[in-house]
Amino acid sequence: MIFKIGKKIWKRGDLFIWLTGAGLAFSLIMTTALVFAIVVNAMGTFWPGEIQVLHLKDGSSVLGMQVGREKIPNYGPVDEKTELYRVQIKKANRDIYGSDFVWIDEDQIKTIQIPKTVVAVTRREWGYFFGYVKEVQDGTQVLAKGTEESLKIAQNLLPEVTAKNKKIEKIEKKEIGAINYQLERVRLKLKGLSLKGVSEGPEVNGLNQEIPELQSQYNALEKKLYELRASQTRTIVLKTVDGQEKSLPLAQVLDIYNPNSFSLLDKLGYFLKGINNFFWDDPREANTEGGVFPAIYGTALMVMMMSLLATPLGVLAAFYLREYAKQGPMVSMVRIAVNNLAGVPSIVFGVFGVGFFIYFIGGSIDKIFFPEALPTPTFGTGGILWASLTMALLTVPVVIVSTEEGLAAVPKGTREASLALGATKFETTWRVVIPAVMPSILTGLILAMARAAGEVAPLMITGVVKLAPSLPLDGLWPFIHLERKFMHLGFHIYDVGFQSPNVDAARPMVFATTLLLILMVILLNLAAIYLRNRLRKQLTASAV
Repeated sequence: MIFKIGKKIWKRGDLFIWLTGAGLAFSLIMTTALVFAIVVNAMGTFWPGEIQVLHLKDGSSVLGMQVGREKIPNYGPVDEKTELYRVQIKKANRDIYGSDFVWIDEDQIKTIQIPKTVVAVTRREWGYFFGYVKEVQDGTQVLAKGTEESLKIAQNLLPEVTAKNKKIEKIEKKEIGAINYQLERVRLKLKGLSLKGVSEGPEVNGLNQEIPELQSQYNALEKKLYELRASQTRTIVLKTVDGQEKSLPLAQVLDIYNPNSFSLLDKLGYFLKGINNFFWDDPREANTEGGVFPAIYGTALMVMMMSLLATPLGVLAAFYLREYAKQGPMVSMVRIAVNNLAGVPSIVFGVFGVGFFIYFIGGSIDKIFFPEALPTPTFGTGGILWASLTMALLTVPVVIVSTEEGLAAVPKGTREASLALGATKFETTWRVVIPAVMPSILTGLILAMARAAGEVAPLMITGVVKLAPSLPLDGLWPFIHLERKFMHLGFHIYDVGFQSPNVDAARPMVFATTLLLILMVILLNLAAIYLRNRLRKQLTASAV
């Protein structure tokens, strides 16, 4: 009886329905759990926690934030096993203690206090400082004493100090950087004329006249920079929980606050401020602190360039294979090769990009167009152009396969009807076939963008770097610098997570950057899906 019922269920396929449903549910649960873990760990990076003082049984005290808790393994006899835990405390003050974090056994903690006057200081170097404010000074003059009064004075002075720091950064990076860029261009032009045998003449004289003027501008900016730095005379004297003092120039302070006095609204405001800084600031402290704006910029620009290169190439190849090429063994071999390319490891494409794009094409460009810059390469080294071309080759098989599937789905009668009405082959392809296959093209583009945004291996050897001194797009002529190296979110995650000497400090940045990369891929895909659905609706309406 049971055998008959089982056989009946097997024939009806109910078992497969349950298996497929269970597989879908299991996949959704795993995906949701993964995303939830990333979101929780990432958002916790920006939430201001309480700073505690842990008084230990040995008489010492530790001040910091609790960031972790784990069970201590016990390898003793079974009857002696007890559950013991330890907590991880972010004590900061790396320049004083040598490390940011410390593990403390819970059974060694005597009491825990939450002081009301403790401060957290975000610094440009050496990470956070947790402790108390002794006083605020302006040169030899004491402006305030005690944590409460000094904190108010420091917070009032900080906007002015920050404004001066921004002026200094603008002069250093933009104004002086622009003059150095112009001086280098003049030097290269003079060297180029020298290579041609031109050592005199109006062109050489004109270039030589530019140098003193640029040097004069440089000296004026250098003097202004010195005056701004000399005006930064205010300092803040900080004190640790064990009484050690640290004199810190206020110019090195990015933010100072008392997290233990925050209300829920204050914490939410600081949380949003931290997210904003994460999006728009440059990295600090070996990429373990600060923001990731250069990486966001580089990732988005690389994906856009890759899409502009891969989509036309893939679509043209698919149209030729499906619409124009005579079907036979050769075309079948090409299709097999395209399908196999989609499974080739990405690092192989990276090696090809280095050999063909960088050494062969880039080296040839340097010899023909930039001989004055040699032996320093211009295009004969990694850059965003070569990285984008490499990623385009990596993703073009996906576009080809997706477009071919779309072309196969277009009814043959549609083409014949267009030709019967007097349209040429090109007009039929351009006005009938391409609009009909556009959703499939966008599907391939979606898959290509998702893969390109997450790939790291080929980029590591074709242009991505740990920290890019300048963006590929800026205000210097010719504005778009395709030869420059760039930062990428995927490589940023790898570098911070696996190459950082301070693993515990880097972990929050890894989760935050991972979440950002996931959100970027989702946004890119949603934009392409929106366009695809809109095209499908237009095609459906036009068919009716």
